[in-house]
Amino acid sequence: MEVQENQVALPLRSYTILGVCQAIGEDFGFNPTFLRVPLAASVLYSPLYAVIAYFALGAIVLGSRLLFPKAKAADLVKHVDKAPAVIVEQQEWQKAA
Repeated sequence: MEVQENQVALPLRSYTILGVCQAIGEDFGFNPTFLRVPLAASVLYSPLYAVIAYFALGAIVLGSRLLFPKAKAADLVKHVDKAPAVIVEQQEWQKAA
């Protein structure tokens, strides 16, 4: 079973700058807008500090992604193959319902 990922890397997406807020939101499980709004407000207060903070967060995200990569889709499929009985039970239960 082959799984394809059609996702573009965060820095290459047209609606992000470097994908820092999006990556932090994905890692910690919250909407990245909650980080984007304060960051945009800080640009109005002090653009230099805001840019420095953004690139510092970007370096932290890059480091964490390099040190702790997410599991590949192929690895996830291997884990699913180890428990086929659960899948069969779910399918039978759905047919009975």
